[in-house]
Amino acid sequence: MSQPPTSRKKQVIGQPLIINGRRLSLSRAVRAGDMVYVTGQVPLKDGAPMTEGSIEDQTRVTLDQVKAILDEAGCGLGDVIKAMVWLRDRADFPGFNAVYGEYFPEEPPARSAVISELLVDVRVEVEVVAYSPQ
Repeated sequence: MSQPPTSRKKQVIGQPLIINGRRLSLSRAVRAGDMVYVTGQVPLKDGAPMTEGSIEDQTRVTLDQVKAILDEAGCGLGDVIKAMVWLRDRADFPGFNAVYGEYFPEEPPARSAVISELLVDVRVEVEVVAYSPQ
C-alpha cells in the first residue's frame, strides 16, 4: 500500500509539553493539511502553571504561548478562525476580553467562552484552530 502524499499527513508541532516535571500525553499543536489545531493553552511560568497574577496577566501569557506555537506551525494569530476559551470565574471575562481584543484587533476569529472548573489552578485556558494553506 502506498503512503499518502506528505501534505496529507498530520504533523505534530512543538516539543512535548512538560509541566511540573511530568510529560503530558498531548501535542502542543497538530497541522493537518491547511488546518492547525492548537491544544488548550494555560499560562505557564518556568514550566509550571501560573497560579498567581491577574486575569490580564494570565491571558497575555496564554495568548503569547498560542502565538509562539502558531509561529512554529508557520502561521500567526491572523490565521486563527476559531477560539475556545475557558474561564474559572465569570467576573474575569471583562479583563480577559480586553486583553483578547489586543491580540485580535481586527477580523477576530469566531469564539466560544464558558465558565468552568479547570484541571490546573489557573484562571484561563485558550484553544485555537487556524487555517493556513501551505
